[in-house]
Formats: sequence, C-alpha cells, structure tokens
Amino acid sequence: MTDGRQEGAGRPKGEAFRAGGIAAGGRTLATYCRRHPIMATMASIVILSAFFTLFPGVDLAVSHLFYDPQSGFWLRGDPYLRRLRQIGPFLLRFLAVMLVATVFLRLLMPSLKRLVDPRVPLFLLSTLIVGPGLIVNALLKDHWGRPRPVRIEDFGGSFPYVPVWRISDYCDTNCSFVSGEASSATWIVALAVVVPVFLRRPLAAILVALAFPLSLNRIAFGGHFLSDVTLAWAITALVILVAYRFIYEVPPACLRRDALDRAFDRGGAGLRSGLARLGAWFGRRWRDPM
Repeated sequence: MTDGRQEGAGRPKGEAFRAGGIAAGGRTLATYCRRHPIMATMASIVILSAFFTLFPGVDLAVSHLFYDPQSGFWLRGDPYLRRLRQIGPFLLRFLAVMLVATVFLRLLMPSLKRLVDPRVPLFLLSTLIVGPGLIVNALLKDHWGRPRPVRIEDFGGSFPYVPVWRISDYCDTNCSFVSGEASSATWIVALAVVVPVFLRRPLAAILVALAFPLSLNRIAFGGHFLSDVTLAWAITALVILVAYRFIYEVPPACLRRDALDRAFDRGGAGLRSGLARLGAWFGRRWRDPM
C-alpha cells in the first residue's frame, strides 16, 4: 500500500495543492458548521434567499417536472402520496396532544418529577408554536401573498410568478411562501434531540427519511415551490437550534431544570388546589340543588 504522499506524487504540484486546499476548506467549513450551527443556519437562509432571487427559473424548472399541460400536476391524485400527506398533520396533532397531556400529568402528579424532564415539553411546544405556528403560518404564509404554483400562469393559473421574500397581493391567506407542512416536518425531526443519546442518530435518520417526502410532495402537488420548502426547513431549523441553545446548552437561571421543576411544583400545587375547590363546589351543588 502507498501513503498519501506517494499517491499525490504523480500529480502536478499546483493541482495537488489545489486539491489539498479544497479538502482542507471542506473540513474547515464542516467544522465551523458543527461548532456554530446557529450562524451556519442563518447563513443558509441568506444563501438560499439569494440563490432563488438570482435564479428564479430553478423554482419553475423543478415544478415543471411534475406538471403536464393536459393533466396539470398529475401526482395530485396519486392515492399513496395523498395518504402520505395525511401522516404529517396526524403526527403533528398527536405529538402536540401528547406533549400537553405530559404537562398536565406532571402538574397533577408530583411523583412523575423524576420521569418527566420539564425541558422536553417546553422545548418542543415552544418551537412548534414559534416556528410552524407564528413565523411560518401566522407571519409569512398569511402576509407575503405569494401565489402557489398551481395558481400561476406557467401552470395554468392566472397570477405571475412572485420571487421569494417579495410581498404581493395575489394571495390573501394560507399562501405559498413558505411551506407550512415542510416546516412541521422539520419540527418533527426535533424529537431526535430530546431522546437518550444512543437513540438520537437512528431516530434522526428515520424522521429525516419521513420529513423529506412529506415536504417534497408539496412540490409534486403544485402546492409549493422548491424555495418554499427549503426556506421552511432552514427557518424552522433556526428556531429549533436557538431554542435548544437557550433551554439545554446555556439556559438562563429561569430555564434551568431545577428552576423549571420548582415552577412545575408550584403550578401543580395551585392547579390541584383549584381542582379540589371546584370539586367541592360541584359536590355541594349536587347535594343541595336549588
């Protein structure tokens, strides 16, 4: 076997230097992204925004892959993809209900203190509310006015193509920019960071494998552009990373686990006392009806 120096000896010195520089640059970039994921994600939002602004034809070209002038977006009627689309909203509602139920059980049953880490529901519920809820659906989708692919002239509609981040009045509510379902699918992947360490990688692989088709079938259905999906991924990932930073890595005093446990204990005591008084009031009303 030959070592790396022997293998590179036959190449011109300049070519070997450039190859080594590219490899070193790639390692440096990967290292920076691992060490500074929030900054890297912010940079990805800027880069994606600039790319789709400079090359809007990419959006149209990708959507054209799923469009036929006679049948429109022909995958919209595919029964398997329609069932796949239902998985995302179902998982979202199921997880939200389970998280809220976990909070109430922790408040009502102090004995669960050792089993329930209060940071988990705080992290997941806050990122769900802020990411897919407030930023994506309430702010962007309802106020940016970008028409969906199926509604623009290139795909049989009546509106023009509107670039990313440009506010228009072609759509009043629940518009194309950005994709709510891609944002929700990205949020589901956040489950992988709150499970035990040995489960994180396999669970992340499973959830990413689910989130990817859940997101991309919105392009196949003519509901979103590629830019809507990729920017939804990046924006939601940024919310998740910031929340993880301030809840798990460098939390302020009020968000440390011991402080959250005390807050849950106080809230649980108040809730149990209130329920006891309410039960006593109903008991009196039951015994002595007017």
